[in-house]
Amino acid sequence: MADLPPSHPFDDDKLKEECGVFGVVGIADAANFVALGLHALQHRGQEAGGIVTYDAEEGFNSARRFGYVRDNFTKASLMETLPGSLSIGHVRYSTAGSKGNTAIRDVQPFFGEFSMGGAAIAHNGNITNADALRRELIERGSIFQSSSDSECIIHLMARSLQKNIPERMKDALRRVEGAFSVVAMTRTKLIGVRDPMGVRPLVLGKVGDHGWALSSETCALDIIGAEFIREIEPGEMVVITEEGGLESFHPFERRPSRFCIFEHVYFSRPDSIQGGQSVYETRRQIGVELAKESPVEADLVCPVPDSGTPAAIGFSQESGIPYAMGIIRNQYMGRTFIEPTEQIRNMGVRLKLNVNRALIEGKRVILVDDSVVRGTTSRKIKDMILDAGAKEVHFRIASPPTAWPCFYGVDTPEREKLLASQMTPEEMAGYLGVNSLKFISLDGLYRAVGEKNGRNPKAPSYCDACFSGEYPVAPSDMIEKGFELKAAE
Repeated sequence: MADLPPSHPFDDDKLKEECGVFGVVGIADAANFVALGLHALQHRGQEAGGIVTYDAEEGFNSARRFGYVRDNFTKASLMETLPGSLSIGHVRYSTAGSKGNTAIRDVQPFFGEFSMGGAAIAHNGNITNADALRRELIERGSIFQSSSDSECIIHLMARSLQKNIPERMKDALRRVEGAFSVVAMTRTKLIGVRDPMGVRPLVLGKVGDHGWALSSETCALDIIGAEFIREIEPGEMVVITEEGGLESFHPFERRPSRFCIFEHVYFSRPDSIQGGQSVYETRRQIGVELAKESPVEADLVCPVPDSGTPAAIGFSQESGIPYAMGIIRNQYMGRTFIEPTEQIRNMGVRLKLNVNRALIEGKRVILVDDSVVRGTTSRKIKDMILDAGAKEVHFRIASPPTAWPCFYGVDTPEREKLLASQMTPEEMAGYLGVNSLKFISLDGLYRAVGEKNGRNPKAPSYCDACFSGEYPVAPSDMIEKGFELKAAE
């Protein structure tokens, strides 16, 4: 077993996406293509990964491993056990299940054997009524093997009376609340489904003459040389055969689209396309809007690597203040300190980030970052900048204050641990010890993603619950546990 990646000892102040999904059909040695796709999606889940394949002679085969894709699914001895021209895969960072204590049984894809044959599923998102479904299924005799909410889908499929697996999947997903982008496979078909609001992403690509691919992001299509065809629509199911045939269904009641706006801010890779827009260009435009809303006199605009870089470029271009790499990221920290000593741990972000002292000294510095969650990392970065001799430190944040937890597939601290839920921006500036702290407004963020008039408060076109507290689907499990929704205004 490969070593587990560090459990975020030096980067625990960012929101974490739950996972990425990828699948191909009609391609020889499909597992190798899935491994490449998962490698491109590694930013969406670094805890564990899994691949399932089907081969007419050997049937279904699977491999699930802890750690990075590069450390597991590049070994010929393992990949030779995954033959076939049909395969799906998953990379995981747990949001539902045993956080921080993941068992191999929690690693997807999950597999089920039905009367009409086997099926495997990989799920990105979070089922907000999973606790209620799990209780119901256990009372009716289901035996769960994992702590993951995604396993509910397999059990719901098993209880369906429909005659084929796609129809059973429709039955199962109609019972599910929350967010889901699912990539699944049978012996002969690759299946992709998005929830009715399209909260989490899923795209379709063409590989050669007869092959198809499904992926969380377009960047994973690029790595295997696939042509991006289109996004799977909110509420759509596609069923693709090995011969290259594709059918599209809309099995759910239609609802207004509410794609996760944080995909544009942070989760997606900047070289991906989401909602028909370049993620990089959207982030650059966020910086432009931020500079318009919150100007400040300064000498340098510096990104907090790497996620703050496009917004910092946009801020610099709009403000006319020079852009500079005032903070340098150590790209090779990951495997060196798997189990750091307490002395090393206390060095904090200095293991990952180092200040370019010759550039910073004596300067008024604008630091551009994507978000402030707990504020712990922001304080350490501010200290590093001041220790390097900066005259002033101004934070500009490329998202509104994150004041509410996400229940749709993002690992978010409890609300009371979110700094913006406890303090105003002015109080946060004092807590962080910076000369100024400004966030982009929610309207400004919407303008950056293409909504010229900003956010429509009566019918927002994105899920922005982490900023607004307005949940498009009530998180019923969390409400049952005592979570209080935002009071109606």
